[in-house]
Amino acid sequence: MAALNSNPSSPPQDDGVSLLAFKSEADPSNKLGYSVDKSSAVCKWQGVQCQIDGKVGRLVLENLNLAGVFAANTLSRLDQLRVLSLRNNSLTGPIPDLAGLVNLKALFLDHNYFSGGIPSSISTLHRLRTLDLSYNKLSGVIPVELSDLDRLNYLRLDSNRFSGSIPPLNQSSLQIFNVSINFLTGPVPVTPTLSRFGPALFSINPRLCGKIVRTECGSGGPFFGKNSTTNQPSSSPPVVASGQSAQVQPEIGGFTNSNSTKQKRLGLIVGFSAGLFLLVTSVLCIIMLIKTSEKKKRKSTVTKREMMEMAEAADAAAEVMRMEDANELEKKVRKLHQGIALKKSGNLVFYTGESQLYTVEQLMRASAELLGSGSVGTTYKALLDNGVILCVKRLDASRLAGTTNEAFQRHMEVVGTLRHPNVVALRAYFQAKEEKLLVYDYQPNGSLFSLVHGSKSTMAKPLHWTSCLKIAEDVAQGVSYLHQACSLVHGNLKSSNVLLGSDFEACLSDYCLSSLFHHLPDDGDGDPYKAPETGTDDEPTTKSDVYSFGVLLFELLTGKSASEQPDLLPDDVVKWVRSSRDSNGGGGMAEKPLEMITEVAIACTVRSPELRPTMWQVIKMLQEIKEAAIMEDCGIVTS
Repeated sequence: MAALNSNPSSPPQDDGVSLLAFKSEADPSNKLGYSVDKSSAVCKWQGVQCQIDGKVGRLVLENLNLAGVFAANTLSRLDQLRVLSLRNNSLTGPIPDLAGLVNLKALFLDHNYFSGGIPSSISTLHRLRTLDLSYNKLSGVIPVELSDLDRLNYLRLDSNRFSGSIPPLNQSSLQIFNVSINFLTGPVPVTPTLSRFGPALFSINPRLCGKIVRTECGSGGPFFGKNSTTNQPSSSPPVVASGQSAQVQPEIGGFTNSNSTKQKRLGLIVGFSAGLFLLVTSVLCIIMLIKTSEKKKRKSTVTKREMMEMAEAADAAAEVMRMEDANELEKKVRKLHQGIALKKSGNLVFYTGESQLYTVEQLMRASAELLGSGSVGTTYKALLDNGVILCVKRLDASRLAGTTNEAFQRHMEVVGTLRHPNVVALRAYFQAKEEKLLVYDYQPNGSLFSLVHGSKSTMAKPLHWTSCLKIAEDVAQGVSYLHQACSLVHGNLKSSNVLLGSDFEACLSDYCLSSLFHHLPDDGDGDPYKAPETGTDDEPTTKSDVYSFGVLLFELLTGKSASEQPDLLPDDVVKWVRSSRDSNGGGGMAEKPLEMITEVAIACTVRSPELRPTMWQVIKMLQEIKEAAIMEDCGIVTS
């Protein structure tokens, strides 16, 4: 590949003509200073980098509010173009035929208003490694020919209106992938490549199903079957810290404490590093990509442009979820999960047709291990005599005073239909007289609190920033699902209520219970996760959830518990985060990612709820941090 040069001796005239033709259609407000009179200085034009031979090799025109169209037969004539980025503008209309860009390696058209389908010519660009068409209005099917792009390592098609099925992508090079928030349907092809990506990257599509997204296709038996039992044989009792066996109790009321000390930190680090290693190698590009104006933009209130984007994304999600009645929560959630049916076994109520796995009698005979006790009740790991492992929460009856059995049942029928990769699934509930039990999927890798703070026998160090970012995005995805898709609030978000699943994904627990308890009492001397505007008798809100998320994010970054976090001015917070990591042996955190993730936490914990971002905006900020870290590998350099 020829080297790039910003000042070649004799730039070809035809490249200048192509750029001027593009400007005439894409730039009605004259944001670009391209001029026929200065055509001899094409390689000095804004966003243009040329090769030694004077041909345009890179064109990066980002964040310029270009509001026209990407006309055909303009930039497609730049036959030596390697990188084209028009991201974060206001371009409309279809994406033109790009067959002439035979040397293109990276194409960023995200965050615009492009409509129509993906042009078939893109599948002919065999040198293409990066393709980002996210956050547009694109529709139609995803071309199966994308499978032929054997060098592709970055593909984002999320937040559009694509329909049909997902093609069987199987490029071994593919590392970044996202098709969430579309209208995609049918089973996700189980290829070695697609199997590497978590369910969240396929989420918010109307009828996707299959093993990868953990959703049953058709009307057969339960999708998961008994695979949760493989980690522990049915004949073995739970292991306790002292080495003694847990006692087997004849009644669920006799659950005993066995305080497991098994540590999962090594597995988490290994699990995360495989998918996030490439982020570490290219993090320095953030310095070039994030300028002062962008930082001000993130700290300030949302711009009109951002509000339009968020509104459109929310509208698309609402369409996908088919929520036609915005005022009746139960109708919305039942429409969202039409395939979920209730089956009763005595006073045990199931949600997903799993009644054949265990009965109420088996549940009562289960041996159990105390996992923890909190403001809403006590949680146990239950090992049934048929080998099934469950998580059972026994609600505190004294704090449920005033909630009738009918009100409890109505609420559980709504909460039990919630299904998201980052929300622990409620599988069944039990109520009889004063006893109320909630039965969840068991999460084998403990809580986020234990991961961050360790135990009496082990000392924890602050997690690497890539692990912090991955966990934060998982939690944000789960909370955003509750807020946007279901009009619910978590109400009790804290590190002890975030559990780590079998793939080390972060999953919310103890969600949407605050309305049953009217308000959750503080544990100890005040609740540091509680937003300042939330009084003793105030119901939690989406904005108070965002505040709790910010506190949790500081906890992730520093390893300091929520009660240890000082009340500092924003300018002093970054210094505190860095010194906390250094004092706890964290170290090694790149300065720019540290500052950017800390800014997200600061934005979430401002005292005024009106100035806090939505969880949807939080997700966008976290994803931008992750995307920025791979720009250098893609050849993007911004001035």
